[in-house]
Amino acid sequence: MFGLVDAVSFYARAEKVFDPSIRHKPVVVLTNNDGCICAVCPLARQLGVPKFIPYFKIKDFLEKHNVVVRSSNYELYADLSERMMNVIARFSDNHYIYSIDESFLHFKNFSCIDDWHQYGHVIRKAVWRETRLPVGVGFGSTLTLAKAANHASKKLSGFDGVAVIDDANSRKDILSRMSLTDVWGIGNKLGRRLSLLGLKTGWDLANQSAKVMRSQFSVAVERTVNELNGMPCLQWDEIGQDKQEIFSTRSFGQRVTDEHVLKAALASHASIVATKVRRQGSLIKRLVIFASSSPHDDNYYKKSFVYEFPVTTDNTLKVVGAISFVFDNIYTQGVAFYRCGVGGIALENSQFQQQDLFALGINNPPLMKCYDQVNHRYGRGTVEVAVAEKNDKWAMKRNFLSPSYTSKWSDIPKILC
Repeated sequence: MFGLVDAVSFYARAEKVFDPSIRHKPVVVLTNNDGCICAVCPLARQLGVPKFIPYFKIKDFLEKHNVVVRSSNYELYADLSERMMNVIARFSDNHYIYSIDESFLHFKNFSCIDDWHQYGHVIRKAVWRETRLPVGVGFGSTLTLAKAANHASKKLSGFDGVAVIDDANSRKDILSRMSLTDVWGIGNKLGRRLSLLGLKTGWDLANQSAKVMRSQFSVAVERTVNELNGMPCLQWDEIGQDKQEIFSTRSFGQRVTDEHVLKAALASHASIVATKVRRQGSLIKRLVIFASSSPHDDNYYKKSFVYEFPVTTDNTLKVVGAISFVFDNIYTQGVAFYRCGVGGIALENSQFQQQDLFALGINNPPLMKCYDQVNHRYGRGTVEVAVAEKNDKWAMKRNFLSPSYTSKWSDIPKILC
């Protein structure tokens, strides 16, 4: 049996954990630079607040209905996510973190569980008791069915936060109430193509011939059909494959014209990319560096450059150093830069590298390990390359940022008795 535990409106609910004054109020969370709404709590959803709409377009509506607005507090979310995952991991012998608020469970040695529905509530209560985060729990004989059950636990009527697909009746009941695009792996574009065949629900898809779906669409769709029929096709390594490209990009809090500020921003992005690359055990062969003005400007400007390393690397110093080699090709005086970014492409696995007898190694694993450990323990940016100096002109705008209750001494909640 597989399980999927997913937090309900994670960002918005995380804002309420340490702030009792907003627990019974509608809350929305904004994206980088307070641009769009990315998370909506159930109370805000009842008001009809949509996701991914620019904040300025709905600002008056939010004020009228006393909706609490928060900037994305990534430090807080990451810490609460780690706490939540530690609790969830206790309830199975195999645990795979799929995203910041979502994790799969695989039960190999849990044949003693007679009531999966009750066991799901045990998990929910433990997570709530230790983190004050509400979660939905779904169980199924395949990863796709577990994902479908999790969807039902939170979105379909008749469920109380836990759903189980363990027989033909429960499978038909849930899949027949799910639209095609609610099925894991079926996006909007693919859903439109499938709808041309008269398919409307997950149950319709499950009743198709897997071989026909493969010939008309892809192996991925064939696997989805088999999984919906209780035949496991996906494994951990297939749902968590290493990324082939890793980017760090962001628009500026205010326009940037100074070359030193732009270079610092690019260096910061390069440092983030190097850290992410090391995290998944990869090395960078090519680095993409770009900067642009706003596409809404009269004279739109965008320049990018690809730097190729002579030897693949994950060394932050080498990745950041590449910025200096290409910067003059990107920066143009007088341009009001709106956005910039860095991306590692043509990534290679660090465990399977053919060494060059005549090229000196440019990586420094002990130094990078120390660098990562310090930043993990004391917060990202504790140790940073000098050129990536923080500057208010390019730092992310977060005007509605809540305190970092769990990662800053000054923000630790105070209890008055």
